[in-house]
Amino acid sequence: MDKIKLTRTGKGQTLYNEAKKIIPGGGQLLSKRPEKFLPEFWPAYYDSAKGCEVTDLDGNKYIDMSTMGIGACILGYSDDEVNEAVKEAINKGSMCSLMVPEEVELANLLIELHPWADMVRYAKGGGDAMAVAVRIARAATKKDIILFCGYHGWHDWYLSANLSDNQALDGQLLAGLSPVGVARGLAHTANPFFYNNKEEFLALVKKYDGQIAGVVLEAARNMNPESDFFATIESETKRMGVPLIIDEVTSGFRVNCGGACEYFGIHPDIAVFAKGIANGYPIAAIIGRKQYMDAAQDSFISSTFWTERIGFAAAIASIKKMKRENVQDRLILCGKQVQDGWIKLAEKHGLDIHISGIYPLSHISFRTDPLPLKTLFCQELLRRGILGGDAYYASYAHKQEHIDKYLKACDEIFAIMAEAIRKNNYIKLLKGPVAQDSFVRLA
Repeated sequence: MDKIKLTRTGKGQTLYNEAKKIIPGGGQLLSKRPEKFLPEFWPAYYDSAKGCEVTDLDGNKYIDMSTMGIGACILGYSDDEVNEAVKEAINKGSMCSLMVPEEVELANLLIELHPWADMVRYAKGGGDAMAVAVRIARAATKKDIILFCGYHGWHDWYLSANLSDNQALDGQLLAGLSPVGVARGLAHTANPFFYNNKEEFLALVKKYDGQIAGVVLEAARNMNPESDFFATIESETKRMGVPLIIDEVTSGFRVNCGGACEYFGIHPDIAVFAKGIANGYPIAAIIGRKQYMDAAQDSFISSTFWTERIGFAAAIASIKKMKRENVQDRLILCGKQVQDGWIKLAEKHGLDIHISGIYPLSHISFRTDPLPLKTLFCQELLRRGILGGDAYYASYAHKQEHIDKYLKACDEIFAIMAEAIRKNNYIKLLKGPVAQDSFVRLA
């Protein structure tokens, strides 16, 4: 397999060093930081992307077997059908003093996919949409306390959990999230529990009963729900008369055309979608039952760019294609092939790994020494023309040839890693620093 020469002085690496001087944190999204993958050598920026193939600023071409735009591009990069819908929206005018009819069309489409829902509101990103959902819950119940599980974005309601315990969010997905800048008065208004831990959830219910505005959690990410976990939560939210809010920002449109809620038999009162709903174009949707959603009229929830046309057009085109092509069946198949491949190759080379996640959202970790070995994995994949790390998010653009090339590379790399572990010299094989796994301030 042809190797790409790793460099610290490529156009992307050089530009990122410049960016860190003028853009706090180097960019807009923690999950895209080069330090999360291969510090000093990650190409950082792309020139073009089509399907699952990416070209960096130096003209190097890669297959993206990582997260496909942090999970946004279910259909693949720059999908022709979605792009045509977007171009038409641009030509008609993407912004106006009047509203676009596509927002009604998309609302009807989402309600058709989720018959339990009655009403829809929109935002542009998942974090914003989750903040809207929490605002609606508090407005509808006239209460303040949120119980939550999982990762739900950067907004104050969520980060406030770390005001009372600066490690409260560490096990939810990202460690080290600083609440600096969040008003101290929000302490104890958001309280975490762990997925599948109904005892922890029930203890919080007992502690805050009568003050709870809603319960927030993801349908699934790194593990599937145990049989009575959601049943317990549904029972308690109904008893309290508060909404069960399901964050489908990441899980939505992965296992079926709609929410993972339907796949797992979960019955939410509000659900939030973003990422894959529009294949990389910015839009998010908050759907829910009228008894709660109607409260959005009582609270000021409004933003100019939530009304622009492009996101609606892209979402409608994406959903129509996903329905027509049975895209989710392909995502499940790809994810299963990758997970089965990891397991088979790890057994072949005697590598101790842990695999988690539903098939379209697959995760791998290396038990011996997770971060250095993840860094080595990223490094060797990059040398083989593959963008990869400890997560594989399946895309409709991933064809059999891409999966075959990826697993062939994994075979080679697992052999290198297993030998390095036996010799205890895997750190010496790294070209640069070890990757970061938490939020840290960059120099």
